[in-house]
Amino acid sequence: MTVALVTGGADGIGWATAERLAREHAHVVILDRADEAARRRAAQLGAGHRGLACDVSDEGSVAQAIARVLEAYGRIDVLVNNAGIGDQAAPTLEQDAAAFDKVLAVHVRGTFLVSREAARSMVARGSGAIVNVASIAGEAGIPGRNAYGAAKAGIGAMTRSMACEWARKGVRVNAVAPGYVRTALVDQLVAAGALDAAGIEARTPLGRMAAPAEIAEVIAFLASPRASFITGTTIHADGGWLALGAPERALS
Repeated sequence: MTVALVTGGADGIGWATAERLAREHAHVVILDRADEAARRRAAQLGAGHRGLACDVSDEGSVAQAIARVLEAYGRIDVLVNNAGIGDQAAPTLEQDAAAFDKVLAVHVRGTFLVSREAARSMVARGSGAIVNVASIAGEAGIPGRNAYGAAKAGIGAMTRSMACEWARKGVRVNAVAPGYVRTALVDQLVAAGALDAAGIEARTPLGRMAAPAEIAEVIAFLASPRASFITGTTIHADGGWLALGAPERALS
């Protein structure tokens, strides 16, 4: 019996990951601020899975959620830190500090809190795998996305630090950095004219956005024994976005 936790697992990459991990783990626990959505998604996965309310930026909420998981199952084998929110849509000179802080609180503080609480049991048992969801925004300059980029860069640094700290305690920590992913939210932004899908696809060497299930496959790999000698690494699942060092016309 193995147990996997996915934060922000009710939608997008998180939901695709929960579906993928349910094929390999007897129990998948979806942690999400939207309690009802988390429970509904867990029911879709079938018997043995569970949805719990959790605000990853709140220390008490995280501690309570992890305690409930351990009370129910007695162990945590895999943790996927996926919960996140988007940036404020404004140029730097017009950005609000409170909104900036909120992005860092969910992404960076949230990843820290959930990792710390889940890793207590992993370290005590001598095994476990943590996969953090970073982003190409943490490694590339994207105008106006200061908080999101800083948060994702922080997650990359935290991944390396925790990986080295817990490596000899049997716990692996890695990250996946997606490029642009065709989630329901992205579809809404494209429909509203707030996101240039054609421009993104033209700039991506593979010529398209990723499907959430493609990112979930990378996460599932890093969380599995198939990646037993990989720790402290960030895998870029970005269709070649970061690799491109020439004008877009070079792609054709």
